[in-house]
Amino acid sequence: MHEKILILDFGSQYTQLIARRIRELNVYSEIVPFNHKLELDDSIKGVILSGSPFSVVADNALTLDLSPVLDRPLLGICYGAQYLANHYGGKVMPSSKREYGKAQLAEVKQDLFTEGLDSDSQVWMSHGDTITELPAEFEVLASTASIEVAAFKSHNGSFSNHVYGIQFHPEVTHSLQGKMLLENFVRKICACEGDWTPQHFIDETVEELKEKLGNDEVLMGLSGGVDSTVGAMLLHHAIGPRLKCFFIDNGLLRKNEFEEVLESYEGMGLNVTGVDAKEKFFTSLEGLSDPEAKRKAIGKAFIEVFEHESHHFPEIKWLGQGTIYPDVIESVSVHGPSVTIKSHHNVGGLPDVLKLEIVEPLRMLFKDEVRRVGATLDIPDKILGRHPFPGPGLGIRILGDITREKVAILQEADHIFIQGLKEFDLYDKVWQAVTVLLPIKSVGVMGDERTYERTVVLRAVNSLDGMTAEWSKLPHEFLAKISSRIINNVKGINRVVYDISTKPPATIEWE
Repeated sequence: MHEKILILDFGSQYTQLIARRIRELNVYSEIVPFNHKLELDDSIKGVILSGSPFSVVADNALTLDLSPVLDRPLLGICYGAQYLANHYGGKVMPSSKREYGKAQLAEVKQDLFTEGLDSDSQVWMSHGDTITELPAEFEVLASTASIEVAAFKSHNGSFSNHVYGIQFHPEVTHSLQGKMLLENFVRKICACEGDWTPQHFIDETVEELKEKLGNDEVLMGLSGGVDSTVGAMLLHHAIGPRLKCFFIDNGLLRKNEFEEVLESYEGMGLNVTGVDAKEKFFTSLEGLSDPEAKRKAIGKAFIEVFEHESHHFPEIKWLGQGTIYPDVIESVSVHGPSVTIKSHHNVGGLPDVLKLEIVEPLRMLFKDEVRRVGATLDIPDKILGRHPFPGPGLGIRILGDITREKVAILQEADHIFIQGLKEFDLYDKVWQAVTVLLPIKSVGVMGDERTYERTVVLRAVNSLDGMTAEWSKLPHEFLAKISSRIINNVKGINRVVYDISTKPPATIEWE
């Protein structure tokens, strides 16, 4: 078994980033809800308690039984640190003001955990409570100008394990030496060697798929993107021609994408069939404006197309999906029913009528890990480097109802934006580029005539996995040229704007 760091999630928006940072160290990490029944084995070398939007001192504080993990090194982050301090008899109090943003450490005490940490290192705070008094068994490792206890540890010999806590977030990039702290915990405290590599994942996954699928056949829909392609290649390595792939034209693809994607799969050994289902999807979307309603209609239409195509292969028992770890985690609530931000098109099971079981080779990988696995599988760069594209396609980039006319307008504007990024050597410098058609018109002038036409939004973001994202600082000259090209060449558009929102609080897609 791979050595593993277990992360108990109290609902922090940053929990997935903790897991990603650990995996960047070639150590496998897994997230489970804090109230998950724990069954620890020898593979779990350490446990991390995440942050949370809840307060340790509130009546509705989230609590857990620590006894199953007390024989492993523990690291509490933010809420997790406050929980440990409170649990062992310290004091946690509401801060006089919410501490949010950058801070500088001070008076750093050297320890295995803090080894190499600068005394004035920048960290990122995000908490409303603070630790005012540590339990007798603990000592301070670092402070800031505003809080005495920024990091702490258990005294040597106080516990059978090592217990550490930090009131800042080492997983975010604003904590400049945060990754080093996590590495100290994983390598020096938990003694992990780091055996989580793309090749190990490929070898183990292919063997698992062979055992799971036996001589069965698998049906899988491809999108031309990274996730579905890498997932299909893993299945291909496991079962060869028993994998049957479809690429569905739902009418909501980018300009020329249907033909280009089918061409990109040539020579890869995948058994891919193109399916023209545009009319079905447009019919399913008639009259729908609500984002969730559109997503569900598109998902339902995909299932119906798969059901139809699967009749050509009555012996097929499995449906392959490119589900990745963020999709899985975001579909699990850590403290009861949670608000649905967006439905994931490939999470949640299948209707009974399809009578297929799901196989998800990438279910435990983050997006950047999928790309590394794809590179190890020698998948072409033109696929691995392709920007993420949502399953519902342009259907969630057209705000309001969807018509063929709106899709055609957006396809043209989007094509100019994407081709421009490639022409100016910017495509590979952003993580994802999005063009959105707004449901509003505005007054403009072309020549000597008044116009009253549509507006498009250009959006480009930089990210590692889509969990958080910064808007891309594209050159003004480039944006000016793209705006001019769109307005001059796409009939029906007279205004172009650029989105400078970060995630959070915004999402990358507008719907």
